[in-house]
Amino acid sequence: MTQTTNPSSPTAAEVPSRGLKRRLRLGERVIEGWIFLAGLLAIVVLLGIIFILLKEGLPVFANTNPWDFLFGTHWYPNADPSVFGIAPFLVSTLMITLISTIIAVPVGVACAAYLSEVAPPKVAETVKPIIEILAGIPSVMMGFIGLALLSPFVQSLFHLNTGLCGLTAAIMLSLMSLPIIVSVSEDALHAVPREFKEASYALGATKWETIWHVCIPAALSGIAAAIMLGVGRAIGETMTVLMVAGNALAVPASPVDPMTTMTAAIANSIGNAVRGGVQYQAIFAIGLILFILTLGVNIIAERVLERQKRKFSR
Repeated sequence: MTQTTNPSSPTAAEVPSRGLKRRLRLGERVIEGWIFLAGLLAIVVLLGIIFILLKEGLPVFANTNPWDFLFGTHWYPNADPSVFGIAPFLVSTLMITLISTIIAVPVGVACAAYLSEVAPPKVAETVKPIIEILAGIPSVMMGFIGLALLSPFVQSLFHLNTGLCGLTAAIMLSLMSLPIIVSVSEDALHAVPREFKEASYALGATKWETIWHVCIPAALSGIAAAIMLGVGRAIGETMTVLMVAGNALAVPASPVDPMTTMTAAIANSIGNAVRGGVQYQAIFAIGLILFILTLGVNIIAERVLERQKRKFSR
């Protein structure tokens, strides 16, 4: 007498397999849910920041003309009537950020290329953690270093009345941006597939030609992200520029002039502002302009990155 089996019935080996797949699907759904909630939370926080800046900052334009606010050269919150012009802060912020970026980006990318492609493994493994530790130094300590060491050097080098100026602040901000640029760029260069480099060497390219024409273009998106993080650090830094930039309420004519950035202006004024008053609204308007400036820099960087991607994909 023969025993027949139902072909549709699961075997003993298939039952645990189905249970495992069901648990994996459940775990994937949980992880996807957490990722979705994290992204949603980031969007909600960003919209909340925009709402607060608009709610608190826009009312100042009922008392001050937007053109005068953006391009006015005087900041007299205690005058009658109050005068709010942020041109000195805006020009100072742009000047210091530009100089610090010009210093930090070439040096940072070059250091990342050296650590990723040239340095011996032991050297890279030793130096990179040290660089990442430098990113954790408090900004007030960097301000003290600039105040005690760099400021006298700049003063004697350019024969200035004071070394507390925009150039000193820009150099310190470039030093603060370097660890971020080096670390993220090195990771991006390290992620370039080995096949790309081997193909370049097979065609007769030298190591430096391979780094310049193959590795950097292939890691361009990561390098661009590193640069944006560095620029964001420079634009948003407060304590260092507050200590070493000079805090002058005038439109700077050169990098060696004392100046006040937008973040330093907020820090200087927020303690004396009455909540809901005109000066309080003007401070939030500065924050709104700073937010728009940062957003514009990111949009421009994204456009440049897309153009470079199309260029190297041909």
